[in-house]
Amino acid sequence: MKIAVLGAGAGGTAMAFDCASHGHDVWLFDFPQFGDNIAEIAKSGGIHAEGDISGYADVAGAGHDIDEAIDGAELIYVVGPAYSTTPFGEAVAGKLAAGQTVIVSPGSCGGALAFKRAAGLAVEDASVRVAETSTLHYAVRLTEPGHIRVFLKLKAGNLLAALPGRDTDAILEMINDVYPSMERAESVLQTSLQNANPIIHPAVTLANAARIEGTGGDFLFYEEGVGDATGRLIEAMDNERIAIGEKLGIEVVSDPVMGMRQGYMLESNYGSGYRQAPGFQGIGAQPQLDHRYLNEDVGYGLVFMSRLGRQVGVETPGMEAMIKLTSILMARDYAGEALRTPETLGISGLSVEELAAL
Repeated sequence: MKIAVLGAGAGGTAMAFDCASHGHDVWLFDFPQFGDNIAEIAKSGGIHAEGDISGYADVAGAGHDIDEAIDGAELIYVVGPAYSTTPFGEAVAGKLAAGQTVIVSPGSCGGALAFKRAAGLAVEDASVRVAETSTLHYAVRLTEPGHIRVFLKLKAGNLLAALPGRDTDAILEMINDVYPSMERAESVLQTSLQNANPIIHPAVTLANAARIEGTGGDFLFYEEGVGDATGRLIEAMDNERIAIGEKLGIEVVSDPVMGMRQGYMLESNYGSGYRQAPGFQGIGAQPQLDHRYLNEDVGYGLVFMSRLGRQVGVETPGMEAMIKLTSILMARDYAGEALRTPETLGISGLSVEELAAL
């Protein structure tokens, strides 16, 4: 099967390696401004991996020609931070063929909705199947162009939902050889709310703001960065997203419990659970505060969740405090920017029942 992976960061490179290792013809695409990794993979013809999955895998192609990448691809993965979803959707607008399948991974709160809007596809349009996952299937870092270190490939606990949901089971079957542990979600709101990055990353980053600025991130983000007080902050926001899910009739599993299912964590404690998590060992902090752990996870994640909570009548004081504090630290108005909200995704007018039926 020809598979196109749009996004050549660590996640996209890991996905391209994994799919190629399973015998698929993989084409890796990214925009010209992200050229170093693409250039090295195109030159060498493949990807080197070490860690939980390892070895070398040939890829069919790597470059900046979107038409070449998606032409004839049965499956297209859109892999990257939340702010990449719309540019990728715009890049393929009018170019997708009936029968193709697109998976936004991770969905990063409303990714399937954002992609469909950018690609000019109606929510109910099933000529091109579009789905999203609740998280990336790997804890991974690029060590150098063309080389990745995979700390963990998830054992379970990554949810997938199609939009509309009737296509979910067929898409799960399509990717079962590479991702047999992928799990069915009831809707894209379940995948969105199960995304824990907005709950974890901003809390740990703000608790270590001076350390990040003073050392350039020269410490271990989870092992050294999560104290018990930070754990209480994560827990408060986790409880808020769980409450939003309950209001919508959607099960949202607490992050430590989900982390144990995925293979990251050994215990459900919000402090020591992260510090002692095997799947987080060795992961360094970001080099600066101006980073996706704030810009994406607050600007696209917490803002979306807090607005969704407001829409369905659930208070989110922890999330709103985090948004406000981050805005002060970064001299930005994340709430005012409203980069991803129910309004921008076209679902702000839906009732609780209509939201739950997405």
